[in-house]
Amino acid sequence: MPQSQYSIPQSHHSTPVVLVVDDEAILRMYAVDMFVQEGFHAFEAGDGAEALIQLGAHPEISVLFTDINMPGAMDGLALARIVCQRRPDVQLIITSGRAKPPQAEIPDRGQFLAKPYDPWVLARMVWSGRAQ
Repeated sequence: MPQSQYSIPQSHHSTPVVLVVDDEAILRMYAVDMFVQEGFHAFEAGDGAEALIQLGAHPEISVLFTDINMPGAMDGLALARIVCQRRPDVQLIITSGRAKPPQAEIPDRGQFLAKPYDPWVLARMVWSGRAQ
């Protein structure tokens, strides 16, 4: 699956850099487009393994926006737990079109947003998370 990335000018360090992780390409592209329209920078990944590669290659990533339900050995919750351990500076926003997971399954500082989500609410979550 091809990866997309949007150029990140070095002069915009305060602009959120979001990694969007979703195995459904249309939903992933929708989220990336929404973030770019909001003025954020975005990278994308189709699964947890690809997301970890992106995180390792791009230390400027400051927000992980991941779907929970993905194929493979690592779902979005497992990815979020790994990111929380490796990169505690990364804001975690977890989404699903299915039932909300119990709060105990969401890593510390992680937030849940149900699908379908309002792009304005998602953008506001990113900005409010950066103020913490």
